[in-house]
Amino acid sequence: MNSAHSTTYASFVAAQEIVRHGKPFTDGDYIKESFIKISEYLFSDFENKSEIVQKIRDMPLSAKTVKDRTVEMAENITRQQIKDINSAVAYSIACNASKEQIALFCRYVNSAGPQEEMIELIPLKGQTRGEDIYEAVLDYLRTNEINTTHLVSVATDGAPSMTGAQDSFVALLQKSLGRTLLTFHCILHQEALCAQTFPPECAEVMNVVIQIVNKIMAQGSNRHQFHFLLDEVKSTSSDLLLHNKVQWLSRGEVLKRFAACLEEVKIYLGTRGLTFPELQWPEWLERLHFMVDMTAHLNVLNTTLQGKGGTALHMLEELLAFEHKLAVFAKDLERGTLSHFPSLRDFKQAHDVTNLEHLQSAITAMQTSFGKRFCELREEKNTLSFPVAPLTIDPSLLNMTAFAGVSQPDLEMELADIADKDMWVSKFQRLTANLENVARQKAVLAQNNKWSDIERLPKPEKLIFDTWNAIPVTYTNMKKYAFGVLSIFGSTYICEQVFSNMNYIKNKYRSRLTGNSLQSCVKMKLTSYSPDVQTLCAEIENQKSH
Repeated sequence: MNSAHSTTYASFVAAQEIVRHGKPFTDGDYIKESFIKISEYLFSDFENKSEIVQKIRDMPLSAKTVKDRTVEMAENITRQQIKDINSAVAYSIACNASKEQIALFCRYVNSAGPQEEMIELIPLKGQTRGEDIYEAVLDYLRTNEINTTHLVSVATDGAPSMTGAQDSFVALLQKSLGRTLLTFHCILHQEALCAQTFPPECAEVMNVVIQIVNKIMAQGSNRHQFHFLLDEVKSTSSDLLLHNKVQWLSRGEVLKRFAACLEEVKIYLGTRGLTFPELQWPEWLERLHFMVDMTAHLNVLNTTLQGKGGTALHMLEELLAFEHKLAVFAKDLERGTLSHFPSLRDFKQAHDVTNLEHLQSAITAMQTSFGKRFCELREEKNTLSFPVAPLTIDPSLLNMTAFAGVSQPDLEMELADIADKDMWVSKFQRLTANLENVARQKAVLAQNNKWSDIERLPKPEKLIFDTWNAIPVTYTNMKKYAFGVLSIFGSTYICEQVFSNMNYIKNKYRSRLTGNSLQSCVKMKLTSYSPDVQTLCAEIENQKSH
């Protein structure tokens, strides 16, 4: 590698680290200057110290260079992604639209396993109607020559412009393709809607809590005095939390911390002459402790549904399990044992006053809401189960309409052929055992709060991919169907993450960061792909030679 090539390559590496950490382009100059000063001491005993320092000086890292490198790397990654999408046997998309752009994600299986990638932040010009979103997405797919013949499913946030019957994005997309796709309303959005079924008197508890927390936390002096009080009474709680409606888990954490600090909150409000009579009402306090317990249960569900790479089957199973748990919660309230409501149980024991009937109605309303939702996923339970248990499912129950490249008669014959071949059957038996083992390990680690160890466990979707990858091409329709199902999104959680990352990257100090530069920064921060830096360096050298 010649000197010019090595410094160009190094500038790409530095730019990649800058944008993956969400830092501004101007940090290139800062890194270079720091590196030069460090080198004066780090390489002081090297005979070629001056050559090393000169190499660092020659490394181009101006703000414009870092920006250009970022855009070039993002474009290189997009080309890799499109190539993998077009060579995959099937892929799915997830879309979420804001006022200005559409976050477009693709999920597909390549030679390395399942991939879940942001393909583009597509700008929206004008309105956010279904036809506007449809035209923007279809134009992008066509312009970039992304094949739609093996598109199998679409996940959206469930907005009318996305999923309406006539002129929605999904309806227009299916009409243009001339076939029916598997379409899903994001599980997390539906779960959040179900969580909003608390009766008005319970919702009012949250409103009062927010008012009190804002009184204490909104001003620095008030917050400081409250901290001093907590220290003085040697409270086990460190602080209150502000509520954020954008963050799904916020409500439960706010209520939990508020209940833990309740006595200290009463003392503080008294010293400030602030009156909230609800804090003395047994009925209001009862509802508070009920909300603490129920939002904690909902937060556990929400957490299991979040994250990148989870299969739609896993999400559906978690939801169905929670529906059964709701029945257990209702029985627990009916009996008055409160085994699953620790905060409410402690309140009952301390005050010996509880009226649980109206709380049971809250559980019933939530059961009804859960029962009415997630219809698309419930209907496709057999389809979603195929990659995990293909030999136990009646092929006539599988949804074939979305899988354009799969022949149902051939699929049935392949399933019949493989049924008694121990070599391949054992693969699926081993897969079941491995998935069970991972689930057991995860449960034990979660119980001990070892979250980083959970991240190191084998990913279920990778175990499923490895099993099917070992199946011979003789069973091509089975493999195509399994990989197609594995590509299905259960939620648009990752689309929400894009907008969160975008707000982090485009902060008040980088307000002018827009368009291609912003999208490139977001892509580089989120992607699991690595840019082909060798090729990019060669392209730059070719440009210089002309």
